[in-house]
Amino acid sequence: MKLQIFDSTLRDGAQGANISFSVDDKIKVIETLDRLGVDFIEAGNPFSNPAEMQFFQRIRGMKLNRSKIVAFGSTRRKGVTPEEDGNLKSLLAAGTEYVAIFGKSHIRHVTDVIKATPDENLAMIGESVRFLSSQGKKVIFDAEHFFDGFKTDEAYAMRALQSAFEAGAYCLCLCDTNGGIFPDEAYAITKKVTETFPGTIVAIHCHNDGGLAVADSIEAVKAGARQVQGTFLGFGERCGNANLSTVICNLQLKRGYECIPAENLKDVYESAMAIAETANVAIPENQPYVGMNAFAHKAGMHADGVLKYSSSFEHIDPEAIGNKRKFLLSEISGKSAIYDKLKNYFPSLDKNGKEMGAIVNELKERSLQGYSYEAAEASFVLLVEKLLGKYNSSFDLINYKIINEQPAIEGKVASAIIKIRVNGVTKISASDGEGPVHAMDLALRSALADFYPEIANVSLTDFKVRVLDSDKATAAKVRVLITSANSSDSWTTVGVSEDVIEASWLALVDSIDYALMRAKR
Repeated sequence: MKLQIFDSTLRDGAQGANISFSVDDKIKVIETLDRLGVDFIEAGNPFSNPAEMQFFQRIRGMKLNRSKIVAFGSTRRKGVTPEEDGNLKSLLAAGTEYVAIFGKSHIRHVTDVIKATPDENLAMIGESVRFLSSQGKKVIFDAEHFFDGFKTDEAYAMRALQSAFEAGAYCLCLCDTNGGIFPDEAYAITKKVTETFPGTIVAIHCHNDGGLAVADSIEAVKAGARQVQGTFLGFGERCGNANLSTVICNLQLKRGYECIPAENLKDVYESAMAIAETANVAIPENQPYVGMNAFAHKAGMHADGVLKYSSSFEHIDPEAIGNKRKFLLSEISGKSAIYDKLKNYFPSLDKNGKEMGAIVNELKERSLQGYSYEAAEASFVLLVEKLLGKYNSSFDLINYKIINEQPAIEGKVASAIIKIRVNGVTKISASDGEGPVHAMDLALRSALADFYPEIANVSLTDFKVRVLDSDKATAAKVRVLITSANSSDSWTTVGVSEDVIEASWLALVDSIDYALMRAKR
């Protein structure tokens, strides 16, 4: 059965904390969602400010393959005719085939918030839908606070829907605006609506304040809803909205509904990454389906089981939605997981040989020292190269010296002097930096530039420090993770020491060595 997917990332999602879309950002999101094949993209409220109206004018001629752009607004104001209402006129001016308008369905919101009589509110709903429909618009009526309103005064909440239905609404959307209903309530109340309005498209719009938005949406579909609204990554006001990436995968892969074209399912992960990058947010690593660790395995028994029979610890094939299985390297990793991680780097490695045993033992020993290779695969590959006798250092350190200066001089607070040797040639380099690690990074790159010009294409993109044994205060051991990147790839390395500078140096050297090793290969 076909379901309609209605994405509100650009409207409801934009109400989330720290979310702000430029016009170009919005266009990128629209293009991503259209390629994925969602049915509706709610692009914003053209009445909210002149910039929004300009945005609608800009995208008016935008050619989309599948998606329909939806303009959002409210019913007419109290005491104003539809023809005079600025909000409704802006919806017409937006030039979209579909419009979504919200209206009150909770009796207390009618009497206490907008200070209208019950009948006046029903007239506001009906007249607004009828006016827009008469102008050729297909109207999606969002019954705001519907579930709470239904539980407070069932008859009035249903009358609000009836007003929109009789006026010609294309779709009746049931909104859990406060995000507090339970799945059994979502099912029972949606069932009552679908039975009352047979043949009408009923939509579900859930917020996630109780952590149940996805479950509520699925139960509403089970009860007969044929449109699901939400935001693709779940972000939005307060605790966010129903996460459409999760809803789509659950309903299409496990319940047989068609949410997006079947051939596009493999693009769900890539689409999530693209929208996250555009919104400048990080997808939680443990987010269902599209999180980086959604199919990550750490325990040796689990990894071994997945390699032998994938569904033993995976509920779907990750490749079905474009994600990948990942094995995390740690002291509890089994030999199978470690071998699977290394076989592409070292094809001649024998899974059952002595070398594998030495690698497993070294990994456990390093764990005791504070090393963690879950996020630092590059350092682990270099460690294995050393254990196998294949490692060739790109340079030898003679010494380095770090000088911190206060107050800062032109924004620089540290200097580094590094002396290295490459193939018998000694090189000394110095640099100022915004901190000791920055200065050390610049000095090392300067020293290596004459020997390895390809190092110019490598940049340090992230730097993290974690204190491992805080009870030792300033004498505590620290773990440093450095992420580096070139034009085509990124990698992370790790260093551990009681001295944060030394730990940073160890991670930095691994980063350079790994980059040069890849270049040679």
